[in-house]
Amino acid sequence: MNAVRVIRATLVSGVFAGLLSGCAGLNDLLERGRSGSGNPPIISDQFLLNPGQSVIGELQVIEANDQDTFVDIARAYNLGYDEILEANPGIDPWLPGAGTAIVLPTRFILPDAPREGIVINIASKRLFYYFPKDEDGIGAVLTHPIGIGREGSATPLGETTVTAKAPNPAWFPTASIRREYAAEGNPLPARVPPGPDNPLGKFVLKLGMPSYLIHGTNRPAGVGMRVSHGCVRLFPENIAHLYELAPVGTKVTIVNQPFLLAWDGEELLFEAHAPLVDDERDRMAGLPAAVEQILAESGKAGEADAELTETIASEALGIPLPLLGKNRGEPPVEIAMSVNNLVAHAEVDRAN
Repeated sequence: MNAVRVIRATLVSGVFAGLLSGCAGLNDLLERGRSGSGNPPIISDQFLLNPGQSVIGELQVIEANDQDTFVDIARAYNLGYDEILEANPGIDPWLPGAGTAIVLPTRFILPDAPREGIVINIASKRLFYYFPKDEDGIGAVLTHPIGIGREGSATPLGETTVTAKAPNPAWFPTASIRREYAAEGNPLPARVPPGPDNPLGKFVLKLGMPSYLIHGTNRPAGVGMRVSHGCVRLFPENIAHLYELAPVGTKVTIVNQPFLLAWDGEELLFEAHAPLVDDERDRMAGLPAAVEQILAESGKAGEADAELTETIASEALGIPLPLLGKNRGEPPVEIAMSVNNLVAHAEVDRAN
C-alpha cells in the first residue's frame, strides 16, 4: 500500500488526531499537560502534507516529573537536546523540577529545499524524509532530530544520494579520528566490529559524499547536538525506520537555514534558530529583505514589525512564531517574551 495512504488511514483512525491542526493557545496546552487526564502526546514524527503546506505539527507543553531531564524528554517526544534547550531558556536541563512546564517545540517550518527524498537542515538539527505523493497529490513527511558535525568537522552542505545501505555495519575510522582517540588514551582498531561499542549503531546509509554517512548511534544522548565528525546521527529507533523507507538512490539535500519563514493560512510564521558558531554569514542583515519578499509574493495584507522580527531572531527559541499582529502594527506583546514568560502569562490568564 502507498505510504501516504497508510498515514492517511492512521489519521482517520484517530491515532494521529490533531496533527494537522494549528498551534493551540498556551492555556489549552497547559490544560492538556496539567489535567492529569492521561491524554497521549501528539505524535511528532510523520505528517500528511497538502499542496503548498509548509508548516507541520503542533506545539505542546508538558509537566516535568522529579526525575526528568531534557535528554529523557527529548527522546520520548522525538526531539533533540538542543531543540528543548532553545525552547526553554532559564530551565535547568538536568533538573527541571517536578511540575515545571516544559515547552515541546513539535511544530516545524519545512526547509526551503526540494521536497524529495531526504532533506537535512543542519541549523535546526533536523531531518525530513518526503514520501512520494499519492494519486490525489497528497504527500507526507517524516521528521527526526539529528546529531551533526561538531565545530571543525562540520556536516557538509549540498546534494547527494544514498549510494548503499547496510545493517550491523563495521566502522573503519579515518586516520585522523584514530589519532584523535589515541591522543585521548583510547586507541581504536582499524576496524570496529558491529556491537555495542560501534558508534554507527545498527543501521547505516552511505552517501555519495566520501566518508559521510547517515547512521544510528550507541550514544543516543548526543542526538540533537553537534557531536559527530561530520556524519548525521539518529536515535536507534528512528534510523531503523528510515533505513526501511529510504532506498538506495534516494536524493539527499543538506542545507543550513537557521531562519525559516512560511505562511500558515493567514498567519506569517518565523522560526529562528541560533546560527551555528562556524557559520560566518550575517543572517540578520538579510532578514528584513526576506520578510519583505515573502509578504510581497503572497499578496496578503500585513506588515511585519521590525523590532518583533529582530526579537524572535535573537531569542532563537526554535518555535514558529507569528510576525503579524492581530491588528497591523500591534503584535501581541506576549510573542516578544521568552517562552518561560509565555507559560507564566498563560497560567495567570487561566487563574483569572
